[in-house]
Amino acid sequence: MHIAGWDAPVPSLLTPHLPGAQPEAGLAHHASASTAALTLTAVAALCACGGAGGSGTAPFVATPVDGRAVSLPSAGYTYPSPATDEQAARFLQQAQFAATDADISSVRRLGYAPWLQAQMATPYTTGWDWLEAQGYGDAQNSGHYYDQSYPADYMVWSQLIGASDALRKRLALALSEFFVVSLAGVSATWRSHIMAHYWDTLCQHALGNYRDLLQAITLNVGMGYYLNTKGNLKENSAGRQPDENYAREVMQLFSIGLVQLNADGTAQTDSAGNTIDTYTASDVSNLARVFTGYDVDQSQNVPTTIAQTGGGTRTVSSTTFARLPMKLNAANHSTLAATFLGTNIPANTDATVALGIALDTLFNHPNTAPFFARQMIQRLVTSNPSPAYVARVATVFANNGAGVRGDLAHVFAAVLLDDEARAPAALGDPEFGKLREPMVRLVQWARTFGVRSSSGAWKIGDLSNPGTQLGQSPLRAPSVFNYFRPGYVPPATTLASGKVAPEFQIVNESSVGGYLNYMMGVIDSGIASGDIKAAYTAELALVRDPAALVNRLNLLLCAGQLSSATRTLIVNTLSATPVTASSSASTQRNRVCAAVLMVMACAEYLVQK
Repeated sequence: MHIAGWDAPVPSLLTPHLPGAQPEAGLAHHASASTAALTLTAVAALCACGGAGGSGTAPFVATPVDGRAVSLPSAGYTYPSPATDEQAARFLQQAQFAATDADISSVRRLGYAPWLQAQMATPYTTGWDWLEAQGYGDAQNSGHYYDQSYPADYMVWSQLIGASDALRKRLALALSEFFVVSLAGVSATWRSHIMAHYWDTLCQHALGNYRDLLQAITLNVGMGYYLNTKGNLKENSAGRQPDENYAREVMQLFSIGLVQLNADGTAQTDSAGNTIDTYTASDVSNLARVFTGYDVDQSQNVPTTIAQTGGGTRTVSSTTFARLPMKLNAANHSTLAATFLGTNIPANTDATVALGIALDTLFNHPNTAPFFARQMIQRLVTSNPSPAYVARVATVFANNGAGVRGDLAHVFAAVLLDDEARAPAALGDPEFGKLREPMVRLVQWARTFGVRSSSGAWKIGDLSNPGTQLGQSPLRAPSVFNYFRPGYVPPATTLASGKVAPEFQIVNESSVGGYLNYMMGVIDSGIASGDIKAAYTAELALVRDPAALVNRLNLLLCAGQLSSATRTLIVNTLSATPVTASSSASTQRNRVCAAVLMVMACAEYLVQK
């Protein structure tokens, strides 16, 4: 594709450090080095832009879906409010994907903590209701939605881009990469509704209590299908043993991790300097007994008989089961004693009581607070938080100031308000920050420029193909280990010892070119044949002033973090093709699209600080 009238040579924004050069250690420099192999692809893409509560043991009971009043501490932080628009935009990009003019004004007027408090009380809509409103729960529809997965893609993109409660949706996305259930691994009737309820569970509890969330996740039908707790049977005389999948992953990934941690998230070591395992194979096999006996609750099923093409019929269940917690069949639950992590559940303990004891043990384990805190910091702020930063957030997890453990509203506030997150000095630290995930970049673009679906259908599908799309799509992690590991270190890099760059695990030659080429079309032509498209009204008002246009994009997309050299490079490139008051609407739009793409292609944008 080609932008009419924009034929000037475009210098690469991705070549400050080519192979053979000696870049400094740091995420931004690694971003450049990782994409250097695709410099020519990037240039071609740029030149071709735009032709187009607590620890009880009772079963989980849902709380209201309208926000809750949260009292956050407004004192005790060195940076209680932004001093500049750039600081406000930086905060917003960590807290809710994107910064708009109105959001920046609101944060500057209220201050960080009051803004968070107001957002936490914002009512939210559910993905389930969206599916129903679109007719995706109609078993008689010829689209056979009960066998389709694409409605779940449309649902989650509509939530991420179109929902008013952007803070909650950003936190839910972060949680979806910790408590992973992937649409690709849920093979069931009404899988889209199953995933919608899973997403809604994350949204509902994102500002609630970790203990409630852990129980809701454990009994969620989506998790039941994904990690085999659905239909997990007790041992028998023929040698059958309970499936251990969930017991292993709930410890390794959802709560305590593999090695014992200090309160600041650093690993504990023995006298020989080796890390200490958190749990053993025996812990796994014993804990697995607790998770036996649960299955899909079809007690409210109203089946529908569907006539099949070619003759015959098929009976399809109603969608209700997908939003009910899994139901216990006591006959299938192990009554053996279970001993794990220093906890003993006696034989013949009531299954519901046993589940509560097991989840309480994980919730109260000393590893859980730092393990969870570090990964939430990684998802929202920086890949390499200092131990002190982790410790401060973990302390809030342990006690929200009112004696409550696991209060996620306070935990996420601690992540976002910490001095390490807010200090302007971090902008000069080459090891601070994180690579923006491709799906986050697309949501940021859409929210920054007020993109909406004209039809309300939000037909954005699976964008996991790295060669032609984003190489990442929400709720479609390739495994329970997420899209990338929190401790991933890119091979043959100059990162300092002990530093990590998780998101780079999905960066390669194909994904860099795929991202640029995909965004090239999206930025101008939109998605779904233009149903989802940016108008760029404010940007077009500046189109004849390239410097003003780039300055605006620098604020909204990069929180003012583009270097002077990069801004000059983009401005000069735009200026090579004159745009005047008499220029056609397409020529003016092409200049805006070119500017947006160049900003979203450069390393200073790709690394969020």
